[in-house]
Amino acid sequence: MSDGSWLTLPADTGFGPANLPFGVFSWDSSAARRVGVAIGGQVLDLTSLAAEQNLRVADLFAAGTLDRFLAAGRPVWREIRARLTDWLTSPTGRPVIEPHLLPRNDVRLHLPFTVGDYVDFYSSRHHAENAGRIFRPNLPPLPKNWLHLPVGYHGRSGTVVVSGTDIVRPRGQRLAPGEQTPSYGPTLRLDMEVEVGFVVGTPSRHGIPVPLADFAEHVFGVFLVNDWSARDIQMWESQPLGPFLGKSFATSISPWVVPLDALEQARVAPPPHDPEPMPYLAESDEPWGLDLALEARLNGHPVSRPPFASMYWTPAQQLAQLTANGASVRTGDFYASGTVSGPEPDQRGSFLELSWGGRDPLTLPDGSQRTFLADDDEVTITASAPGPDGGRIDFGEVTGRIRPALGTSPG
Repeated sequence: MSDGSWLTLPADTGFGPANLPFGVFSWDSSAARRVGVAIGGQVLDLTSLAAEQNLRVADLFAAGTLDRFLAAGRPVWREIRARLTDWLTSPTGRPVIEPHLLPRNDVRLHLPFTVGDYVDFYSSRHHAENAGRIFRPNLPPLPKNWLHLPVGYHGRSGTVVVSGTDIVRPRGQRLAPGEQTPSYGPTLRLDMEVEVGFVVGTPSRHGIPVPLADFAEHVFGVFLVNDWSARDIQMWESQPLGPFLGKSFATSISPWVVPLDALEQARVAPPPHDPEPMPYLAESDEPWGLDLALEARLNGHPVSRPPFASMYWTPAQQLAQLTANGASVRTGDFYASGTVSGPEPDQRGSFLELSWGGRDPLTLPDGSQRTFLADDDEVTITASAPGPDGGRIDFGEVTGRIRPALGTSPG
């Protein structure tokens, strides 16, 4: 028994009763999707459990997505979490739970919710300054607006894919160094971006901004994001507008959504702000910075360990900015933090920074070198956070393997 549960769990499990992340899976050869909760090395089939127990909220899990559950709101999120915690930590819950447990390694995981709008932010000061120095070496590294608001852009929700999905190298226009005219072809500078995502459960009303204090009333939980980027395509097209085809080909997310309620011990203050944020972005005495330990691995080899606690803008501030003009958020909308980078070279969350724009190749244990990603490379991002009583909260992983470009020039 571990972490207060009647289950036999490893002492160092990050999927104990203090976590209870939600996801969607299918079992065996059946195509039917079910809502599940990760516990230790198993998945609790919440769809079948809720139906068998005739829970009043059973219909929230019947469709095999988290959509209805997310839309039900924070009181229901907490009710289900409390019920599961009670069953998992009380011996009387064993006969209720045990018949609905499945080996986690034997299930197939899917996108946990129907993705609505997708917004990506740019909120790590270390990343923004590094990118500025690489792209604009003779100018100040930060744009004038960066210290005043969380900068972001709207991405493409239709190409959000679950962890384990192969990433086909994208094609596009790019201007090679020293050339006067662009060429079309596979990107030569394919990159990862280590990010953290936040999914909206309770919608907001159109025309009414979401205040910082209401962050946890709207955002259900947290997961991992790899915002794949084609840097050469991005550089050529981003004049004067922002990311487009250099980003829209794929964004990978992890399958397990960790509830905000599991992250109370991870809350920290963000770095000091100078200048002070405007009132609608000024956090209270209980800010929503998060102490998440991230790691990126290339072909199994750790290449970066970015600290999320160093993020200049918090997820609560990001949501406030996203809705500041009255734009509404809907169930299934999610936004990403932007690349997470720290002050040290081994804390840089992209190959753009790790190789300093391609100038400084990384040498891998097999002797090969990388400035950007090669075909058949596999990138895996993991994370954990402090939990109760010195334990850890695990986020699982988001993984993607690069496949060669397909197709030919559009002519």
